[in-house]
Amino acid sequence: PQMPHGHMPLPSFWKMVEDTLKQSGTQLRTFCQVFETVTPSPVAQPLNPAEERKVLSLVSKHGPDKLYQVTSNISGSKDLDLTLQRGQIVALLQSMDTKGNTSRWLVDAGGPRGFVPAGKLQPY
Repeated sequence: PQMPHGHMPLPSFWKMVEDTLKQSGTQLRTFCQVFETVTPSPVAQPLNPAEERKVLSLVSKHGPDKLYQVTSNISGSKDLDLTLQRGQIVALLQSMDTKGNTSRWLVDAGGPRGFVPAGKLQPY
């Protein structure tokens, strides 16, 4: 089978291949950088024993499918808001607040209960 660039002298063919690769390499790098800034790396921190006990008690109280992990630090601004650290595990009590706002969830943080922004939680 004829290659589309078979008629080109070999050096210029390789030059073209190299340029194309460089260009797509740059695009790939740019894409990776954009992707990394958009998606925070998974919060895979080993839990300390106290946190682990808390998680176990949350599981036994609420079931494993209700557990969420905090993806970035939350500083509560309103009265019933919780202030939580990235990586903490919470149990979902209700996927809305008292006014029916579904972007604020009521969670049990293993003691304190309160509201957190739903966007900062990911299933654990």
